[in-house]
This record gives sequence, C-alpha cells and structure tokens, in this order.
Amino acid sequence: MKRVSVLMGGYSKEREVSLASGANCAAALKEAGYQVETLDVQGDIRGVIDRLLAQKPDVVFNALHGRFGEDGNFQGLLNLLKLPYTHSGVMASAMAMDKPVAKRIFAANGIRCPEGIQLTKEQILKGDPLPRPYVVKPSNEGSSVGVYIIRQGDNANPFSGIDWPFGDHVLCERYIPGRELTVGVMGDKPMAVTELKPKSGFYDYTNKYTDGMTEHLCPAPLPKHVYDEAMRMALGAYRALGCRGVARADFRWDDSKANGHAVDGLYLLEINTQPGMTALSLVPEQARHLGISYPELVSWMVEHAAWDE
Repeated sequence: MKRVSVLMGGYSKEREVSLASGANCAAALKEAGYQVETLDVQGDIRGVIDRLLAQKPDVVFNALHGRFGEDGNFQGLLNLLKLPYTHSGVMASAMAMDKPVAKRIFAANGIRCPEGIQLTKEQILKGDPLPRPYVVKPSNEGSSVGVYIIRQGDNANPFSGIDWPFGDHVLCERYIPGRELTVGVMGDKPMAVTELKPKSGFYDYTNKYTDGMTEHLCPAPLPKHVYDEAMRMALGAYRALGCRGVARADFRWDDSKANGHAVDGLYLLEINTQPGMTALSLVPEQARHLGISYPELVSWMVEHAAWDE
C-alpha cells in the first residue's frame, strides 16, 4: 500500500480552492485503497518540510494552486527531497505560470494565441496599449485571478476602480469574443472539450467556483473540425511546455468567423498544469465523460507521479 501525502492550502490567493481540491483528492485516494495523509502548507517552510518528511510518503499528491505551489517552486523542493509528485515538473510548471513566456513558446510551436504585450502598470496608465476591448491580467496568477476586460465606454483610465496587488507587470491581450472552451490532457492524450457558459460576465474566479453560476457542456456542441482542432492544440501546448500527468488548456473560440465554422477563430489562452479538483472542476468532469471515476483519476495521477532526476 503506497503512502500518499496530499499537499493543500498553500500561500497563494487560491488557498481556499486548493483546500477543497486537496480534501476531495484525499477522500478519493483513501477510497482507492491508498494510505493517505494531508498536509496544509502554511507558515514557515522549514516546518512544512519537517511535517512532510515525518509522513514518510512514497508519493506526494500536489493539490496546491497558484504561486509557490504551481509555478515550479514546490516542485523544485520535492526534487531535492527526491519525492515523486503528481503533475508537471519544475520547468513546465514555471513556464506555464509565466504567461508571457508560455505565449512565446506556444507561438514558436505554431499555436495560435491572442496578440499581447507585457507592460508596467505605469505604462498602461498613460493610455490604452491596445484597441478596446482588451484584457489585462497578472503575468503569473491562475484561476483567472486578477483578470479584467477593458471595454469601450469604460473609464478612460483602464485601472480605475481595479484593485491590483499583483506586482508591477501586467499582461495585456486582445479580447477574443465568442465561446469559452477547455480541454483536459491526461498522459499525453486530450480528454474532451467542455464549453463553459457563465450566467453573466466571463468565466472568472467567481463563476468558476460558485455552484450554479456556469453551465458546463461536455462534450461541447461544436462542429467536429473545431472540436478536433481544440483537442490538437491542447495536446500541442502540453507537449510544447513538456508537461506531464494531468493538465488543462483553456480557449476562446470566435464563432462569428465563417458563420461559426472557422478554426482560425480558436485561440489558446493558457495551460494550467495543476487544474482544480473541486466538485465543480472540469478535469474530473471530463474524466467521468470518458468513464473514469474520481478515485480512478487520482489513482492514475499517483501511479504516474515522478520527480526530475
């Protein structure tokens, strides 16, 4: 029987989501027959290491989200401890979290992304960097934390009324109208395409994690060639960054092009190397669509855990 330590909580703005993901994963792993302990990552990091080593895990299930848990930092620590862990390694995790870096890698691999530019907040305050509407987002946060759409008719100052505790740099991207899509990737194979239909606004943090706020359509009702292209692009992004385990790629599809049939309206927004595992999360939902139960999914993740040797 493998001993599994589930890391949860953490230091990012996604702490509460991580606690929910970790609790779900721990319960499912116990159901699958593993010997499981949880570890709430908070406080002094030396204390966290001591508590982790005291659990003597064979595998670490990394259910942390956001900065310091998903961006290569904790992965590097686990490499030093020579503990196999779920999800991607140091380089893939770091590149995926650094959105401007990831965009350059995707572009070099022929994967279509919205045009964008990284600027300082002070530069943006001097005037719109792109024609409106456009999107501003932190360079290294997840779960749509800090994402805003600047539209025609909004205040002339694009940061008017916006709380921005995300550092000096801002990623600005062309806004892609249309439909929100996501594709899970599991073991170098795309899982399915889900369409996300928020009741209001876009698929932001609130709509992601509030029950009843977003309708999930899995499989997405798309023309087959668009569905297949989303699957292809998701796998291409996964491979371009060198991901492993489970990840999820997020898209916008401008269905106004060619009467809603053109694949050139499909844009990759980002790839998430540690997608959520809450009751409302998308990868478990796609796994169910494929006939894979939640305990089977997390068991697969444990059995494919690795560390960067």
